[in-house]
Amino acid sequence: MAKSDIRALTFDTGGTILDWHTGFSRALAEAGKRRGIEKDWAAITNELRRRSLKAMLNLGEHEPPGHTFDDSHRFTLEALVKEEGLDAFTEEDIHTIAYDTPHNFKCWPDFPAVLPRLRQKYICASFTILSYRLIIDTARANGISWDAVLSCEGIGTYKILPEAYQAAARYLQLDVNQVCMVACHNFDLDAAKAVGFKTAFVRRPDEWGAAGPPDPEPNPIHDFAVDGFKELAEVLGA
Repeated sequence: MAKSDIRALTFDTGGTILDWHTGFSRALAEAGKRRGIEKDWAAITNELRRRSLKAMLNLGEHEPPGHTFDDSHRFTLEALVKEEGLDAFTEEDIHTIAYDTPHNFKCWPDFPAVLPRLRQKYICASFTILSYRLIIDTARANGISWDAVLSCEGIGTYKILPEAYQAAARYLQLDVNQVCMVACHNFDLDAAKAVGFKTAFVRRPDEWGAAGPPDPEPNPIHDFAVDGFKELAEVLGA
């Protein structure tokens, strides 16, 4: 595989770039402390992530999407509040956890310094199922400058549908084999590879907190597998 063929890097952003587990678990714990509630906040965080993600994948396959990831965070949290006996949480608590918190997620510390290096050689785009506004807000909060934001909210079909990846390449005016998908999730990379993308697996061992990620190691079909973004830049010659 010729690295010289790659013209653009498209980054999964939730999980690969943003530390959702620390953000959500901290916000839940703070709300619990205010309301005098003790729970396994890490486990609730992972269930929030698991369900909200499931509600987004393949959205738009049969009909136009009826919600965004912001909506998914909200209705998933509301369901968990009922199931976990968190009725003491107020409307303000729920809004803070479901909206304010993800819009201010911190990115993993190895990314901000490497992104400018990668941008010198490649188009670097956030290609995500997260909402446009969430990506805008987290970019501003973390000092990240993307060349483009390709949200499935605007594409109208969501990962892991092949049409989403094909549209991303088309918007960048590139052939699919000129784009490299960068992610810590095999399901995303497998789908990108199936339509012709190059693929780079970046390990994020802390993405799901102490529980560890469900797929910590890359599938062998991927073109690159690295432990972090500094290594990715070195591998890609940036």
